[in-house]
Amino acid sequence: MATARPPTEYRLLAELELAFDQLIERVEALCEVYRRSPGAAWALHTPTPDAEWLRRVLLDFWYQDGQDGRATRSHVGLVAANDTLLEEVARVNAAKATFAALLSEIRAKAASLIPELKAVLPFRHPALHSHLRGQGLARLQLKQCWRAIPIADAPLARVRLAWYSSGRSIKKLSVREAEQKLLALDSEAPHVRIQLRRLAGIPSAEPLAQVQKQAPLMRANLFFAEPLADGRSRRAMNVALPLFIPSHDGRLPSYNQPPPAPSEKRTRAKRSDEKLADEVFLPSLRVYRYRG
Repeated sequence: MATARPPTEYRLLAELELAFDQLIERVEALCEVYRRSPGAAWALHTPTPDAEWLRRVLLDFWYQDGQDGRATRSHVGLVAANDTLLEEVARVNAAKATFAALLSEIRAKAASLIPELKAVLPFRHPALHSHLRGQGLARLQLKQCWRAIPIADAPLARVRLAWYSSGRSIKKLSVREAEQKLLALDSEAPHVRIQLRRLAGIPSAEPLAQVQKQAPLMRANLFFAEPLADGRSRRAMNVALPLFIPSHDGRLPSYNQPPPAPSEKRTRAKRSDEKLADEVFLPSLRVYRYRG
């Protein structure tokens, strides 16, 4: 006999389902406004950034077959937006914030619901789900649901886009913390036991570094047509979704054409990660020792 859900889970599930429905509706409303009165647009990977393109990228909430669970897809573009369209973008972002807040509450109070939500929520929109399923898309990628649509603070004189590869993020770990992380994997697995013995052979006070490779990001440098009230004349921001730019005449500001993919060569100066040993010390955790 199936166990009844606790009342809190029923409430959270119902609220998140409603938030998801409202998010879809807000995106559809935004795209309809753009369809009726399109401003100029540019996109990195399509020559025809029209209303259908906008709908497709703003509703890209799904895992593709074989997609890394930590990865998200980016859709780089620029959209000239009048006040009406900017209001719709703000409504979408508000819906995304509501969805994110509920999801955070679920992670804290009923984390076991997450896998079910990823599988069940798409069925609330059968036409959308059927279309996506035919393309090998099935489960929700939750971060792609709640990440905000970028908006420029004010009209721009120009935009300069460039790939930014921060390379690796480095988090310091103690020997004790590394041991706990290994034990959480599977202390009986041979490869984990080997790493535990390796860890036991170094001083307990030695600092370690856990390294995470980071995916390249598109960075937009925004140059405002007029200084903002706080005196700023420019701003830099990451743009994983189309950047909406206030425009009274429906035109885009001056912008450059970045390459379609980042260079494989490392162009940034070597950083503190060069202080790390060449060989990984604990492969299962991507943990390195510092050079002596």
